[in-house]
Amino acid sequence: MIYGVGTDIIEVKRMEEMVSKGRQYLEAIFTAKEMDYCDGKARKSEHYAARYAAKEAILKALGTGWRDGLAYSDIEVINDGLGKPEVFLHGEVKELMDRLHINRTFVSLSHIREMAIALAILEK
Repeated sequence: MIYGVGTDIIEVKRMEEMVSKGRQYLEAIFTAKEMDYCDGKARKSEHYAARYAAKEAILKALGTGWRDGLAYSDIEVINDGLGKPEVFLHGEVKELMDRLHINRTFVSLSHIREMAIALAILEK
């Protein structure tokens, strides 16, 4: 059963500004695995932006927004061997999803030079 659906879109330029501040700044938002993945890409800001949008979309699907101790880095988006993005939850976000009996999280990411978008579906 679907619990919630969320979407988010972000301008890549906004993420370029964040990336230019350095890895230390990004650590509050992204996990080390996410940063390693994005930093290995030619247009890394697009990949960062898509992951940022995914984190926002997931919390929109939850209906909570960023509050009550939830952290961006509690949501990790890593591509599998075929390139499909998979979601790994940590910390307060994982605890909340467990309490709500949400057992699957799906995301779809897309990006171009100017924009990145994500769709999230939460399933009970």
